Amino acid sequence: MNEILTPVIVSACLGALIGMIRQWGDQHGADPVEFAGLRTHTFWAILGCLGAYTSKHHVPYTLLGVFLAVTAHLVAQTANPHDRSQPGSTSFAGALLTILCGALVFWGETRAAILVAALTMVVHGSKQPIHSWARALTAADIRATLQFAAISGVILPLVPDRPLGPFQAFNPFSTWLMVVLISGMGFAGYVAIRLVGARAGILLTGLFGGLASSTASTLAFSRRSRDEPDLAEHYTLAVVAACTMMLPRVLVAIGLINREFSGSLLLPFAILALPGVAYVTWVWIRRRPASRPGDTPELGNPLGLLTAVKFAALYALIAFLVRWFREQGWTDGLLPLSFVSGLTDLDAIALSVSRDHADGGVTLRVATQAVVVAAVANTLLKAGLAIALGSAGLRRRIAAVLGLTALGGAAWLLLG
Repeated sequence: MNEILTPVIVSACLGALIGMIRQWGDQHGADPVEFAGLRTHTFWAILGCLGAYTSKHHVPYTLLGVFLAVTAHLVAQTANPHDRSQPGSTSFAGALLTILCGALVFWGETRAAILVAALTMVVHGSKQPIHSWARALTAADIRATLQFAAISGVILPLVPDRPLGPFQAFNPFSTWLMVVLISGMGFAGYVAIRLVGARAGILLTGLFGGLASSTASTLAFSRRSRDEPDLAEHYTLAVVAACTMMLPRVLVAIGLINREFSGSLLLPFAILALPGVAYVTWVWIRRRPASRPGDTPELGNPLGLLTAVKFAALYALIAFLVRWFREQGWTDGLLPLSFVSGLTDLDAIALSVSRDHADGGVTLRVATQAVVVAAVANTLLKAGLAIALGSAGLRRRIAAVLGLTALGGAAWLLLG
């Protein structure tokens, strides 16, 4: 008796939770229907549990019969096209998953049953938000998703994984893996911006923009400040947040391929981030930035397919130059290369130096200095863009904050 009593109770509880969420979603939907609510899902879960029990001890294949019976019932429900309560594909899948939850509980896989039930509840309860989000998708969003899928899931498995070229400096797989890493982080920021939009407020928008592309964010918000000079402080906050977010983003990317190296960058990156964090904190405490519809400029896909190819070419070139400098014994030449590369793209030089250090190339100290030099150069580039394109109010603030950021990095290079 104890063998079946507890599983039945647990199964009934899981089925009731799934049914409650399903019934709530239907009742609060734009076109409410009444099919398979709390009671029905509870019965389905109990049927799954008893079917598994009976299949084991009494009549084989009872559980299969339960599945077939429920399936036949659901199919019969669709026979009347005028019945608004007829089940759809989601109802069909939810019913079978609820039965399976009951069976899993009897089989002793309670954790798996809870996980399946939780995922089923999340999908049922997210019906309206998912539909609203899908309706808001644009052609650019679909194109960005397809490009990221091509970058990560189509091209990466096809490229060879072996060293090629002079000094064996070019590995196509490693190069494209860096593209996938950076594009993945950028795509995550892009998706976050599209999901929350202007509702997130200027600070979160700047942070997500920095995750996607700090350069694009700097350009967009600087240009916007010229159109609305009264909101210069508003847009300065977004630019500073984006430029500051660039540092932990690069640090995480480096940590994924070389944890030791990322640890050596914690102190200099903290120094570089200090002026930005201080400014954001000061503005937030002094006057919490408001959010209005239309405050957020459009930020496009940060790393499309063409941009990914350009990044791969830049990364491969820098990787070759780093290896060439090392083979020639020109270690000191790495710092000027880092500065020039940082003016173009911080990620490429940071990842290239990180991999070279992991392969036993440049020393930890030289590699750290190279990335800090590139970060200082990239900061100066962002400051130059903001000063050239922004309003007078934004120029003053950006010059002060990013100027202190660059000075902090230079001080660490001189004293560290």
